[in-house]
Amino acid sequence: MTVTSGRADAAATIDRSPAVDALLHLRADGVSVLIDARGGELPAVVHWGDDLGPLTADDAAAVALAAAAPLANSAPDEPVRLALVPEPRTGWLGRPGIVGERDGDAWSPRFTTTVATLCGGTLPRGLTEAGAGALRVEAQDEVAGLTLVLDVELTPDGVLRARATLRNDGAPYRLHELAVVLPVPPRAREVLDLTGRWGKERVPQRRDLAVGTHLREGRRGRTGFEAPTVLTVGVPGFGFGHGEVWGLHVGWSGNHRHWAERLPTGEQVLGGSELLLPGEVTLATGAEYETPWVYGVHGHGLDAQAARLHRMLRRRTGHPRDPRPVTLNVWEAVYFDHDLERLTALADAAADLGVERYVLDDGWFRGRRDDTRGLGDWFVDEDVWPDGLDPIADHVHGLGMQFGLWFEPEMVNLDSDLARAHPEWVMGAGGRVPVPSRHQHVLDLSDPDAAAYVLERMSTLIGRHGVDYVKWDHNRDLVDPGSGREGRPVVHAQTLAAYGIMAELRRRHPGLEIESCSSGGGRVDLGVAEHTQRVWVSDCTDPLERQQMQPWTAQLLPLEYLGAHVAADVSHQTRRAHSLAFRAATALFGHFGIEWDLTRSTPEQLADLRGWIELYKAERGLLHTGTLVRQDLPAGDGLQVWGVVAADRSAALFQLATLSRPSVAPLGRFTLRGLDPERRYRVTPLPLSREAFGVWNAPPWFGLPSADGAVASDGVSPQPRPAQPGDVPRGTVLTGRTLAVAGLQAPESAPETSLVLRVEAVD
Repeated sequence: MTVTSGRADAAATIDRSPAVDALLHLRADGVSVLIDARGGELPAVVHWGDDLGPLTADDAAAVALAAAAPLANSAPDEPVRLALVPEPRTGWLGRPGIVGERDGDAWSPRFTTTVATLCGGTLPRGLTEAGAGALRVEAQDEVAGLTLVLDVELTPDGVLRARATLRNDGAPYRLHELAVVLPVPPRAREVLDLTGRWGKERVPQRRDLAVGTHLREGRRGRTGFEAPTVLTVGVPGFGFGHGEVWGLHVGWSGNHRHWAERLPTGEQVLGGSELLLPGEVTLATGAEYETPWVYGVHGHGLDAQAARLHRMLRRRTGHPRDPRPVTLNVWEAVYFDHDLERLTALADAAADLGVERYVLDDGWFRGRRDDTRGLGDWFVDEDVWPDGLDPIADHVHGLGMQFGLWFEPEMVNLDSDLARAHPEWVMGAGGRVPVPSRHQHVLDLSDPDAAAYVLERMSTLIGRHGVDYVKWDHNRDLVDPGSGREGRPVVHAQTLAAYGIMAELRRRHPGLEIESCSSGGGRVDLGVAEHTQRVWVSDCTDPLERQQMQPWTAQLLPLEYLGAHVAADVSHQTRRAHSLAFRAATALFGHFGIEWDLTRSTPEQLADLRGWIELYKAERGLLHTGTLVRQDLPAGDGLQVWGVVAADRSAALFQLATLSRPSVAPLGRFTLRGLDPERRYRVTPLPLSREAFGVWNAPPWFGLPSADGAVASDGVSPQPRPAQPGDVPRGTVLTGRTLAVAGLQAPESAPETSLVLRVEAVD
């Protein structure tokens, strides 16, 4: 892409003040970041990790000196300087921060820092001690004709984020990569990131950090099912509750790179960038390219890392603060079979159970009887909906529910009026039509006319029908993602255009919420989270698969973002059958919803589901504001324990999920972290299901009546016995310290079952 935006007179307005010569110490929430910006060099992070405490100027200089490597044989005669954007000219032999050229020139720039500000004020010489804050540095290479601006911020939650902006002050400049790199200490020698596939997103994988580069590239034109999400390195053996870790996330929904690199000289880094396709960014004179935000997250244990990200997101202006509504999506109930009478009956059944949002999925627009046609024709199908969507939208609103509508704005079927009228809006390269996927192609939103069409149609429908919620889908990768008019690669421009439409829709329609759905969980990142209030974790609603995907998606996003639905008893994706208790308990720990034809459910199923909905409404204030806690348990036991602890540690909600049949029985004790060690808590299993809590045999601490109906004075049955439908457990009382250190005996459970525990302070 030839970038033409930017300030044409930029070179004439650069501040020519003396080179910056400063040290900056940022501190927030137990994290220190010491930045060395002395001598006019690009800023370098010399410490990122645990709080160093207050520093004097001499202290800070000594920390920087201690971080400098000794001279080595066959190495440069001065220590290599690792800047936030690494410069090869310093002797850095790892991945460079800038890759670009101007007709074979300006490919190895040397930047001199000329301006540095902290939260808008000039950064003085010497040491500056600050709390959370934002540093902006401007540097220039007059010979190369390039200006680099670095933004570095430590949030109040201890999240470090940075981005770089490159401005071209000379003839057109071809940029191939602009990256931000953060150092990590040599004790961080194990890598954890996530991978996956459609219907099984965010699968953890580990490896040693050896000499070389662990590089994860996303070339799908979207974040991807296999995206690393948070690329973490840490002390070997780290887990949810222990071990020092450093993580990196690129907040971008297009092509991207994440890497962990260890050099033979001992340096270790985490790096991230947008992955630019050949020729995608060519900067005209005065034009700029800005990287996505690259987020760095330090903590002791993965839960501490996740908690920082969650606190940061919950502070943002656009974070959803209203109670997250119980949502019914009609896709797995009706698919393309849209019928007003049937959909109205489904709305009635949903409202009767206490559902608060009703979403009409794919199939409502012109010609859309299957997935081979109609995409792009965002007009209500007159054959299926002769009176338009007013009858269903009005009926849903009349029942007191929000009305949601599905769109796939970035895609088009060739069998559509839109593609026939505007073939030049279909992405492609080399004058050919790309390989189809799900019978569809990509609509080139880098074309202003195409973007304007999508915005106008969506905005008109949202306004006409009072749409409260948009399910924004994206069901294919961008193969041959060239401009429909010119053929040049446009993933970068496409991503920005999608963000722009989302932002404009929310500006025009205050209160509108948008869900990011991309074949399920194919677009989950902090870039799209700037514009959406929910993500669809996966198209797979099988609770056994969701028990893996939801806790790991929560490494990045808090539970209130995570769409989690109770589907039919037999999964549409895996054909496994599961109890309602397992399905609902799994969906409870997210943004609860339903993906099921309620009109075909039994009275008993509806009664149980009503109970789960009532529980969700009672507990969502805790689930969506508290701290995520995931227990470290031995591999192979088949037990997973995770939940949420209230911010004031007065209460918690955990679930014990038995994912497979263990090789030993009983399993022994499990522990519950995160509670106040000095307070006393009653731990009670919740008796919501007719399936005897999903357990075969309850341990004595459940507090079930004895076989003759008597209850011991302490509320605990003297003899363990199988739980029965209708049992009301009384639980037991223990201190938070005891629960974290000694724990509770696990019930003997059937595989693929889950038990919810309420934990309440009693002192």
